[in-house]
Amino acid sequence: MFSSLRKLFLSEPDPREARRPLWGAVVTTARAPHWYAEGTVPDTLDGRFDMISLILAIVLHRIDEDPRQGLAGVQLTELFVNDMDGQMRQIGFGDMVVGKQVGRMMSALGGRLGAYRAADGSDELRAALIRNLWRGNAPADAGLAHVMAEVATLRAALAAMPVSDLIVTDRLPGAAT
Repeated sequence: MFSSLRKLFLSEPDPREARRPLWGAVVTTARAPHWYAEGTVPDTLDGRFDMISLILAIVLHRIDEDPRQGLAGVQLTELFVNDMDGQMRQIGFGDMVVGKQVGRMMSALGGRLGAYRAADGSDELRAALIRNLWRGNAPADAGLAHVMAEVATLRAALAAMPVSDLIVTDRLPGAAT
């Protein structure tokens, strides 16, 4: 009886909130000015989405390396979905459109997760970055080199960090912000 009353009057904290600091770190890293200035990633809604997807994919790939932390990856992805939903509503998308757009964003994220996972060599990564960040239009060599170097730095820093530390961090290591 008391259990039922407690559930009625007390709300349980959302377990996804444990990943909120990491989600903030992903967004902060993706919004760092160097991606858009030195990296020449378009500073547009699409460009920002693509950068968040890139950083999120790198983080999710690292989390996937520790099967015990699978739930953390799911929670982080759910925060991504909720944030994208909220951002679209703030921009003024209506209820009927938001669901379809979130579905497209999830599909795009899934494609990027696969592309970046398969991109284990510099040629594959280069092609995936050009396709996703610059929508197939090759950027200046210096911009692409900057993004590739920063991605390599971030991947190396995350590889050196225990996943148990990563899933609770509020700042990604090795990432220029």
